[in-house]
Amino acid sequence: MTALELEQSTDAGGAHPGKGLLRHPTLAAALGCLVSFAAFWTVQRLLHVTMIDLMVYRAEGFTVRNGESLYDMVATSAHLPNTYPPFAALLFTPLTLLGVPAMRTVATAGNLVLLVGVVHLSLRLAGRPRRLPRPAATFAVSALLVWCEPVWTTLRYGQINLLIAVLVLWDLTRADTRRLAGIGIGVAAGLKLTPALFAVFLALAGLVRAGQLLRSGAGARAAWNPWLRQATVATATFLATALLSALALPRDSYRFWTEIVYATDRVGEVEITANQSLRGVLARLLHTHDPGAAWAVAGLTGALGLALAVAALLRGQRAWAAVACAATALLVSPISWSHHWVWCVPMLILAGSEALHRTDTPARRWWTMTGALGLLFCSFALWWVPHRWHQHEELHQNGVQMLLSGSYPLAGLALLALTGVRLWRLRGRAGQGDARPSADAGSGS
Repeated sequence: MTALELEQSTDAGGAHPGKGLLRHPTLAAALGCLVSFAAFWTVQRLLHVTMIDLMVYRAEGFTVRNGESLYDMVATSAHLPNTYPPFAALLFTPLTLLGVPAMRTVATAGNLVLLVGVVHLSLRLAGRPRRLPRPAATFAVSALLVWCEPVWTTLRYGQINLLIAVLVLWDLTRADTRRLAGIGIGVAAGLKLTPALFAVFLALAGLVRAGQLLRSGAGARAAWNPWLRQATVATATFLATALLSALALPRDSYRFWTEIVYATDRVGEVEITANQSLRGVLARLLHTHDPGAAWAVAGLTGALGLALAVAALLRGQRAWAAVACAATALLVSPISWSHHWVWCVPMLILAGSEALHRTDTPARRWWTMTGALGLLFCSFALWWVPHRWHQHEELHQNGVQMLLSGSYPLAGLALLALTGVRLWRLRGRAGQGDARPSADAGSGS
C-alpha cells in the first residue's frame, strides 16, 4: 500500500472506522517502512557490501588527525584517492573514533533516516499530501523508494548523497522570510562542489526578479528579494567552509583549489557505466576515454537547464525548478556516479503528485510516466551491460547497451523537456487569463 493509495482512500482526518490499521495510517506506514528497511538492511548484509567510500572517508579523517597530505593518500585495496574539498575531511574526523563495524552500522542507520528526510522534504516541496497525514505518506513512500538503485548504491558504498540532498531540499522548502535560508546549500557545496549550482540558480532567479521589480517602479530595497538573499547566504556559507579549511589545513586547501579541483579524471574513468553524466554517455557513444570537444554539449545543456529552472521558479513552480536544477547539475558534472542520482526521489514524488492532480486520460498518462520512471530507477538496468572495473568494456558497447548505460541521463533530459512543455502550457494559460494555481506553486514554507 503506497502513500498515494492511502491519500485517495482516507478522509480529511486520515482515518476510516473499521479498517484496522487504516484507522492509524501513520502507524501502519511506519510499520511498513520498518519492515522494508529491515529487509533492505538484511539483504545488504547478506551480500557483504563493502561500504568502500565510507572507508575512504574514515581514512581522510585519520589523515587529518595525523597531519599528512590529504591528496597524496589512497585508501582501501582499490587505492582510491580523496577527491572532496578539504572541508569534508574535517567533518569526517569523528569517524576515526568508531570501529569499522560500529561505523558501518551508524552510517547505514543514518542514511536510512536521511532518506526519510529526503522524502519528507520532497513531499513538502510538491505540496503533498492533501488529506493523508504527511508522516504517513513519508513513511509509505520511503518504504518503496529505498529500493531505487541510486539509494541502494548510496548505502552500499556508505556515500553522503542523501545528506547533500537533505541540505539542499531543506533550504529550498524553507519560507522566503527565513533570513538564513541558504546555509544548507552552502554547506552542501563545501562538501561537494556540484550543489553550488543551486546557488547560481537562485542568484539568476533573484536577478531576474530584481529587474522586474525595478522596472515596475519598486525601489532598490524591494529589489533585494529573498532569492538574492538566499543565494548570498549560500555563497557566504560556502566561502566560510573554504576559509575554515584554509585555516585548519592550509597546504591541502591550497593544493585542492590550485590543482585537484581541475583534475576531473582523478575521480575515475570517464567511460565506465557508473558515470551517468553526459560526458560519460558521450565517451561510450564515441568509444573514447575523452569525448573532447563533443563535451561542449554539456555547456549548452547547463545553460538550457538553468534557464528552465529559473523560469519555473519565476512562475511559482518551485518543485519543478528544484528538480530541473538537480537534473542539470547531474547532467553537466564531469562525473555523476549512479548513486549521485538520489534526486530520483523528488523526481518520482513530483511525477506522482502531477498524476494525483489530474483525472481521466491526463492522470493515466502521468501515472504511466511515474511508473516508467520508477521502473527505470528500480530495475538496475544500467548494470545489465558488461562493466568490469579497468577492463574498458564500455568502449565497445552496441546500441542497446549504450541505451541501457545512458538511462539516467536520458531520464534527466526527459525531465528538462517536461519542464519546458509545462512552462509553455502555463504561458498559454496566462495568455488566456487562466490564473488557476498549479499543484506545486506553494510558498515552500
